[in-house]
Amino acid sequence: MSGSQRYALEDQIIKELPQQIAKYEQYIEGYLSDMDRLKENTHPNEDGFSPMEVEGTVYTDKKAAGSAILAACKAMTSPEPVPLGQYRGFSMDLSFASLTREFKVTLKGALYYTTNLGTDVFGNILRLDNLLESMEERINTCREQLENTRMQLENAKLEVDKPFPQEDELKRKSARLDELNILLNMDKRESEIVDGDVGDEVTAPARGSPDRER
Repeated sequence: MSGSQRYALEDQIIKELPQQIAKYEQYIEGYLSDMDRLKENTHPNEDGFSPMEVEGTVYTDKKAAGSAILAACKAMTSPEPVPLGQYRGFSMDLSFASLTREFKVTLKGALYYTTNLGTDVFGNILRLDNLLESMEERINTCREQLENTRMQLENAKLEVDKPFPQEDELKRKSARLDELNILLNMDKRESEIVDGDVGDEVTAPARGSPDRER
């Protein structure tokens, strides 16, 4: 491992990996909260549809709710998010993505969940339901990522404690250079200096310098 690799690994240990771990932990906490929220606020009727509020009106009919969403899309005058209503315990914001020219709904709980809208009355309701029902899969993925990141952190800690592969060789060379320096200094004192042949000097490389042995 080179010095630059070691510094990069130390940076991962001190900053990058702990930040990722904290992020995954925050997401897991948010998913758990939102799963409880979803369970408490899902009250399907005989058609399997939970009431939805769109722009102040509560709809118990899926088709009527879907039509109200499309009407809200047509009435938008700005791409900026605007409140749309409530669904299964989550507030809804409606926005327009100028780049892709698609309307989007964001369901807001502890975390935010966004999906694109289409032009189908029932299809948009299905998209919102699928988005909410995906939380269990998402939290499982997040837990797996958290566990993997924790393992990366532990492995990085073990790796950074390993000596440089060339460290023993470097120590031997440094010791030999020290011996040569001593011998050269002794010769210098015992022999006559002529014609400026003085000036060559052998020194051990400083640890951490750019010129150290790799």
